[in-house]
Amino acid sequence: MKLREWLRALLTALLLTAALTSPTRAAIFDDDEARQRIEVLKGEFAELAKRADTINRNQIDFANQVEAIKADIAKLRGQIEVLGYELEAAQKRQKDFYVDLDGRLRKLEAPPVEAKVEAKPETPKIDPAQETRDYEAALAELKASKFREAASSFLAFIKAYPNSSLTASAHYWGAYAHAQAKDHAGAADLFGKFAAGWPNDERAPAALESRVASLDAIKDWKGARATLELLAEKYPNSEAGKKAKLRLKKK
Repeated sequence: MKLREWLRALLTALLLTAALTSPTRAAIFDDDEARQRIEVLKGEFAELAKRADTINRNQIDFANQVEAIKADIAKLRGQIEVLGYELEAAQKRQKDFYVDLDGRLRKLEAPPVEAKVEAKPETPKIDPAQETRDYEAALAELKASKFREAASSFLAFIKAYPNSSLTASAHYWGAYAHAQAKDHAGAADLFGKFAAGWPNDERAPAALESRVASLDAIKDWKGARATLELLAEKYPNSEAGKKAKLRLKKK
């Protein structure tokens, strides 16, 4: 029974008790006093009913707030994952920069070599700042759910900076963008290249699992099974590997 209904029942019972009081006791109180007691009881009932309504409204508001918080948490988890990979890529890029700088300094310190060496064609110099801007632009398109644009931008980045420390992430997020844009063939290709090129990356099992989903979407059953077998064999202890084993058993 709800609180408001219980209070109404309580008031009714009290009023009936007052009405059914014995004649001897009724003689003690006149009609005005009885009416006053009834009015007091009604006032107390109204106050309790008001409190009950307030409690019910607060419960509904609390439930709505909980749902809103859950949705915010889900969004934040996705953003944290993206930022975590960005930070990891930035740290690796900084490390590569210092290694390259150290190598250049060592070459400057080395004594000149008198032997004639045939000149090799110079490779185009990469602007690290432009490289970072291009990657962040592609990532911004992905965050804005512009999946087709992001897919094209990541492919352009991979072509322009094949030796970049961000190339692995460009493959992974580029594949994800292709999948979201419903280009499942392109997604399967990039996910496969990522897993093959960076097998020790912690995202490799997830990449193979996503490749299976993309191959299923284009009904490439043979390719999907081969990827499942590779996933189960190479990453048996990962969550994706365990799912692959179960799926293979069902087939």
